[in-house]
Amino acid sequence: MDKKVRFHLPGLRYNFPLNITLLGMMKEAPEFFRENLEIGSFFGEFPTSRWNGGRFSYGDQCDAAFVRNVIKSINGWGVPVRYTYTNPLIKEADLADDYCNFCMEAADNGMNEVLVVSPVLEEYIRKKYPRFKINSSTCKEIRDVGGLNEELKKDYALVVLDYNMNNQFDLLEQISDKERCEVLVNACCVPECPRRGEHYRQIGREQEIVLKNRTLPPNRQIPVPGWTCEYGEKNTFYSIQGYSTFVSPEAVWEEYLPRGFCNFKIEGRTANLFSLIDTYCHYLMRPNRRDEGRFLLTIAMEKHKIVSINKPRPAKFVREQHGR
Repeated sequence: MDKKVRFHLPGLRYNFPLNITLLGMMKEAPEFFRENLEIGSFFGEFPTSRWNGGRFSYGDQCDAAFVRNVIKSINGWGVPVRYTYTNPLIKEADLADDYCNFCMEAADNGMNEVLVVSPVLEEYIRKKYPRFKINSSTCKEIRDVGGLNEELKKDYALVVLDYNMNNQFDLLEQISDKERCEVLVNACCVPECPRRGEHYRQIGREQEIVLKNRTLPPNRQIPVPGWTCEYGEKNTFYSIQGYSTFVSPEAVWEEYLPRGFCNFKIEGRTANLFSLIDTYCHYLMRPNRRDEGRFLLTIAMEKHKIVSINKPRPAKFVREQHGR
């Protein structure tokens, strides 16, 4: 089978060093990786972007040189940058945000993409940045095939499926354009999570507070409320494998690809680094090479000083002084 399996991987800021190291390993040691595999995009934001959705970045922000370097580096590997501009609370006044517009301008070369939810933002991007591919986000929570097929009639490069449709092959078979669908394989939310939509909106509100706090003196800072969730908040990559919505790598190649699905998303923009390494290796590497591949990937990250192993501080022996 010659059809490519395209994985879309998380991170333009925190996971950027891991992702570049992964691309290098895929080029230098392809024998570790599954057949017909390619990286479809790296998605995320350069925090903290007012238009961002899905994950909260706690007020971190990048300088212009970093943004340009990441875009140049990723695109240099032939991989698109995909912005997750999926804040559902975007207002007309937010469209003029200088930082978000800078990030768009920096990536406006005809190669890159944007995930959208807000019709206000989508219209603005289509008019001002027509060279970007526009993708429809899973944050829209389209749960029925009829609504999904209507979404596929629109001018989207890809439509990311609601994770609750995963593995429901009777429904998936009714999708009109499977190649333009993207499947989220490792959703950390419990199936049918009742708070998922509210979580997206809460992230938008938290970002608004963080950005407003930048303009306020320390004694007038607005507390960021934070978010706790009783539904799956403490899940790990291994605990979610029991969920009905979990898509295994075997299912990707043996079930989804033969049915015409070829785009798959791994979430984890703010995931623990070593958890994400495990997830990448699980999906992207051949099962019989996975353990060695994980080891080599981790060693490469240490070699390039992406991770460091602390050594004991040098000390000098001093004999204890005992009282008489």
